[in-house]
Amino acid sequence: MNQSANNIIEVKKFGISFGGKIVIKNLSFSVKKGETFGLLGSNGCGKTTTIRTLLGLYQPDSGELLIDGKKFDPNGKIKIGYLPEERGLYKKENVIDTMVYFGRLKGLKQPREWSMNYLKRVGLEDFAKTKVEKLSQGMQQKVQLGITVMNEPDLLILDEPTKGFDPVNRRLLMEIIEELHQKGSTIILITHYMDEVEKLCDHILLLKNGVARASGTINEVRNKFHRSSLDQIFIDIYGEEEGVHHE
Repeated sequence: MNQSANNIIEVKKFGISFGGKIVIKNLSFSVKKGETFGLLGSNGCGKTTTIRTLLGLYQPDSGELLIDGKKFDPNGKIKIGYLPEERGLYKKENVIDTMVYFGRLKGLKQPREWSMNYLKRVGLEDFAKTKVEKLSQGMQQKVQLGITVMNEPDLLILDEPTKGFDPVNRRLLMEIIEELHQKGSTIILITHYMDEVEKLCDHILLLKNGVARASGTINEVRNKFHRSSLDQIFIDIYGEEEGVHHE
């Protein structure tokens, strides 16, 4: 059986530079259908660049980036949900009209009912008629997550989905993500919260300066670095260039 047939994402010898600076160098990894994959690393390590190239927003200098065996096609069979770190909503519209608009674009049969149920779940039902610009950043983030997941995408890419959330809201959003995983969505999670990674992820890839420094299941990475904590592994890898040593 062809092993790659089980992969929804394949990145092969990917390289890209901007202004002469190498951002990603010879990166290869795959993501299996139905798994939750953690893409980790500090700011500027190349995580978002990799995702944007995968989605056709940048062109690679070298290598291949494939979704379901093909280059990204916005009209392809795979339903993709992408929550970028830079949020973007129609600020002058109210919440429910915004969600219904996107629900119709995504083919929901009952977008208003779905949207109101979601708003109730995340504690925003009283803000359905409020203009998006009047919401806090955290509230806007909940709305955008709802828009991202409303059609139960086959591939869900989440860039810092719980950034700035309190523990209660972080747990709520993690529950929503886990439910989608249980329904069969493949999830790529970009986050700095290692507890989220340990709870949700099947495999991880940790980038540093555009190079893969750790990859595998969580237990494989722990064993390789002789650490029980992903936080400590992160510190070990990123402390190297500063001459920081850990016993």
